[in-house]
Formats: sequence, structure tokens, C-alpha cells
Amino acid sequence: MKNSFIKSLALIPLSWGLVSRATAQSDNGTFALSGYLESYYLYDLHEPEDHQRPYFLYNHIRHNEFSVNLAYLKGTYQGEKLRANLAFMAGTYAQYNLSAEEDMLKHLYEANIGLRLGAGTWLDAGVLPSYIGFESAASQSCWTLTRSIGAENSPYYLTGVKLTHQVGEKWTLAATINNGWQRIRRVEGNSTPGVGTQVQFSPNENILLNSSTFIGNDKPDSVRQMRYFHNFYGIFQLTDNFGLAAGFDIGWEEKPGTEGFNNWFSPVLIGRYRFSEKISVAIRGEYYQDEAGVMIGTGTPNGFKTFGYSLNLDYAPVRNALLRIEGRRMDSKDAVFGIAGEAARHNTSLAASFSVSF
Repeated sequence: MKNSFIKSLALIPLSWGLVSRATAQSDNGTFALSGYLESYYLYDLHEPEDHQRPYFLYNHIRHNEFSVNLAYLKGTYQGEKLRANLAFMAGTYAQYNLSAEEDMLKHLYEANIGLRLGAGTWLDAGVLPSYIGFESAASQSCWTLTRSIGAENSPYYLTGVKLTHQVGEKWTLAATINNGWQRIRRVEGNSTPGVGTQVQFSPNENILLNSSTFIGNDKPDSVRQMRYFHNFYGIFQLTDNFGLAAGFDIGWEEKPGTEGFNNWFSPVLIGRYRFSEKISVAIRGEYYQDEAGVMIGTGTPNGFKTFGYSLNLDYAPVRNALLRIEGRRMDSKDAVFGIAGEAARHNTSLAASFSVSF
């Protein structure tokens, strides 16, 4: 694994050098190399013996260890008619969130190429960033150090083709066909592609509204269970210093072997206040309900019904670096957390991170 990741990084400048030379004469494109690195330390007050945080989290998951959540090196090509991205990654995010993928694919953060079909219209294909939700694995681009429960249990990436069309300055429309719910390779024995849509509306620079959908089957055809999912969020910069981000996820999946659907949903609200260009705070409140265990199985009578709260303090010593500390607590109706080998209804953690982008 380590050697394969190093070899992958070595291929970036070589492969992108060939692409840029081959297209420069006809497309007048530019090539850029960028990167991101986030290290963190997290202490779970319930001290899990295996040093692993609750099973439904995939970022910042190691307890009482100095770790790297995400590090990637990315090559980007942008031309008049062509664009492409290739990024390889390492870190605990890749280790846990891509655990179902083949070893080499676990290091693939992004790999896609796009063709401009017309004014404001692009067709992109490959491993693409998710069009669902306002949070990504790169913490520096998010308002909080850790990800919400809803973000952790919806796609961070999809593999397929995406058609995007810009309508004026306010509307963006997109549609996708993909390999399924956060998959690089399709589930073995599954012949059903996933499909999805995205509508974004930004009436001005201070408001962004987004509606995203996904329809697909994430299981083999022999036990096919169609999944229908909708994500809505809004980001509002209410003043120069204060902003709100609100999201709501809701999903349905066919019940196994019978008629009807199981349902889950999750609202989240984040408020951020900037004291200056360098210092800001963020407060998050969230709830996640999944009684049938579609996304988060528990084996408990009430399923997964959990409230979450967090308080975040950020300090940016320079524009491309960020120091963060966060306190987080989650409270569940049933004992879905572990404390020293015993089940518990709550979980509390303290985390610190340092990230840099270039």
C-alpha cells in the first residue's frame, strides 16, 4: 500500500506533463499542481480500547493519536474545451472511507476529464467530487473541524458521467449517471446504475440554495433494494461576519423481501461568526434518525436516533493555513456508543487540527 501510493504520486507530473504537451497547441490550456495536508489529534473521552471512534464516522476517526486525516497532491488541466483533474491521497479518511475499494483505488481522490459541449455546458467523466451536501473531506473548506453525521453517511465522491449546464449567472443544472452510492467500482452482481440531479440557485453572492437527488440500488441484483435520496441545503452570508448553513437529508430504501420503504433523515444547522480575517467560531446542531438501520445499523430497539452538538474555534495565521480546535458531543436514544467496552448513550470528544493548502 505504501509503495503503491508513492508510485501513484510519482505518476502525477509525468502523466500531466504528457496531457498538457499534447493539448497545449490546440486548446491553449494551463496546468497547475496543488496539494492539501491536514494533521489532527483527537481525544475521545470514552477512551475506546481499539483507538477507533464510532463506526458511523469516517473522518478524524483515530483516538489519542497524532494522525493525518487527508493529504493529497492534485494536478489540474484547464483549457477552452478540455479540463481534467487527477489527485492521489493518503490518510485515515482514505483508509476508512474507501475500505471497500481495491487497494490501489483507495488512494484515488479524484480522476476525471471534461469536455465543453457549448457555452456553459460541460460533460465530465471519471471519479468526481460528490454533488450532494455542502461538506467535503477537506476540512479547510468546511465551517467545522469534523463532518456532520449526515455528511459522513452520504457520498463524498461518485464515479460516472456528469452533465452540467450554467443558466445565466444564477442557475446551475446537472445530471449524472454513476456506479452507485459512493462507489469507484460497482457492487459485485449489480447491473443497475445510479442516477442523480442537481439544481443550484444563487440570487446574489450571499445566498446559495442547492437541491440534489440520487436514485439507485446499492446491492446485488438478487437482493435489489432501490434507494431514493434527496439533499437540500442553503448557505446564507447574513452579514460581513455572520453566516448560516442549513441542510436536510431524507432517504427511502425498499424493505427487503416485502413491500414498503424504510426511511431516514437528518437536519443540520451551522452558524459561523468571523471576529477578524484570522479568527472565527462555529456552532453546529444536528440530528440523525435511521430507525431501520439503512445507513447506520445499531441492533437496538429504536435504531439510530442521535443529536449532535459542536463548538469550533479557528485561527488562520496565513491565508492558506488553518489551526482548529473543536469540542463535540453526541446523545442517542439508545446505547449506540462504546465506553471502555460497555454500551453508552452519549459520546464526547475534543479535537485539534492543522491544515495547509497550496
